Formats: sequence, structure tokens, C-alpha cells
Amino acid sequence: MSGNLVDGEQGGAAGSSLEIACDESGSDGENLTGGNTDVFAHAGVSLSPASAEATVREIRDRIRSPAEEYKANHLLREKHRAVLEWLLAPRGPIHGQARVHLMEKTFFVVDRTLGLLLDDAAEAAVLFSAGPRTFGADGWRAFLEAANQLLRVRHDGDPVEAFYDTVDALRRTHPRTDAARILERLAGTRPRAVSYRDGFLAGPPLIPLLNPLLPAIVRTAALWSRDGRPVHLVHDRQNMLTPDRIAWIEGMARRAGIGLTGMRLVVARDDARVQVADFLAGIARKIASDELNGRGDPALTALLRPYVDPGSVWGDARSGALLAAPVAG
Repeated sequence: MSGNLVDGEQGGAAGSSLEIACDESGSDGENLTGGNTDVFAHAGVSLSPASAEATVREIRDRIRSPAEEYKANHLLREKHRAVLEWLLAPRGPIHGQARVHLMEKTFFVVDRTLGLLLDDAAEAAVLFSAGPRTFGADGWRAFLEAANQLLRVRHDGDPVEAFYDTVDALRRTHPRTDAARILERLAGTRPRAVSYRDGFLAGPPLIPLLNPLLPAIVRTAALWSRDGRPVHLVHDRQNMLTPDRIAWIEGMARRAGIGLTGMRLVVARDDARVQVADFLAGIARKIASDELNGRGDPALTALLRPYVDPGSVWGDARSGALLAAPVAG
């Protein structure tokens, strides 16, 4: 794979690290059930600065918008469909040099909830599949919202009481089902939930359990370093990425055996590579969200497939099968 090497020439000496430029799309903080988007996307590209600048320049030449800063929405407009297809195509400028990690937000909530309360995230897929058909749309929505409130740092009222009231009502109304079996287990976890909430009394945690950005960055580093080459991340600057949280990301990667050599923040408009990552993240989020909601565009979904991380956090089986494929490169 060609890319931008740090401390080495292109395709150069062993020990050099591959620099990956990153950005995200769809961040609503910890509000994963009532925000503006239902999918979070985190993209990374290995383009050299020169290649990224040429790509951005070509997009500008083809779209010819007077906008000072281009975003994914420019490419997603129907009148620019040809530009979008050119960008994602197998012979396009980013193929084999870009990847995107997707998170279906409601599944992330279920995964985190069962991981925290049951130490059994494997049950998340079972509950996520069985919950909607067992409890109905309104009951399932009530569970998701109660779980989101329980885990998020900022909340209204008593989130522990609200969560367990919801669990009790659903399991009693729908007994002897796979979903109710899991809720029976959750019903006995109140002390753990109380302990979790009490941990906020001293102040908000460094790493919010429901914020998708931080684990997505760790996953991006793992994805790009899996061939044994260490990576260095360049990321769009944002408030969540404080020095302490960057240190946490680097520590998590180190403990997991991920070859992350470091991470630095830049202003997206000053780095064409980050701009291209921003394009891909926004495009992927929209295509994935459309597929999730049954209004997918088969041609665009097929073009996106080679870029999607097969380890994406995704619960919906139908759309997941259409979106996921082994990553090229």
C-alpha cells in the first residue's frame, strides 16, 4: 500500500510509521438515541499531502461551488453524483488508501449497557435482534432511551430508577422470551448501576462510556497497523481530544499491542488529508444511515463496501451484510 511515511521515504525503511489522517462525522456526544444522526463514522486515509491536495483540487474543479470550505454534503448532492462515484470508485484517488469505521448508535448503547451491567457484551446482539419484535417499536424505544440516560454523564431526573422501571415493565409484559431472559438478568444489576452513577459525584469521567469517538480512534489505529507497521495519527482538532484523552488513547493502544506511535491535532482546513477523511466520514455516514433505514442506494453502498471496517460496531443484520466487506489494501 502506498501512503505517507513518517521518518522515512515513501515505501522506505523498516521502522518508519505510516501517517494516517482522520476525521469523524455524526458526533452527538453521548446523546445516541435522540440526536441528529443514527450512525457515527470515523475515517482514516493514508494519502500523501500532495495526493490529498490533488484530490481536493480535483473535487473543487469538478463541483465549482463558491464555498470556501467543502464538506461531504457537496458531494452528496444529486447534481454531483458523478463526482461522488469518481471519488469512491476502484480506480479513484482514495481506493486502497482509505478506511472507515462505522457505529450504529443504538447498538452501541445496548453493547455498552450489557457490557457494564452484565460483563456480557455478547448478549447485546441477541437483545438488539429480539428487542424490537418482542417489545414493539414503542417499548424498544423506551428501553433504548432509558439505557442511554443511565449511561450518559448528563441526565434528567433519576436515571437508575427510570431504567429499572422500564426493565421491570418490559420483562413482566413479555415473559418467557429471549429478550425477557436478558432483562431478567439486568433486573438484578441495580447495585452496579448505582455504583456507576456514584462515580460521577466527584466530577465527570475522563472517558465517557457512551462517547464513540475515543474507541473509534483506537480501532482506526488497530486497523491500519494490523500488518505490523506502526502508525501515527493526524486528527482534526476538537474539544473532546484533550491531552489527557490523547494519553488514554495511546495507553489503550499500547496495552492492546496496537502499533500507535503518537497522535497530533491539526485544523482540518490546513491539511488536505484531513479534509479527504472528512469527506469519506460524512459520505459513509449518510450511505450507511440510508441503508440502515431501508432507503439505501445499491450503487453507492457497493462503492462504499471496500472501505468499511469489518469490525464496525453494527447490530442490524440486513444493512450490515450489505455494508460490510473485507477491507481492501
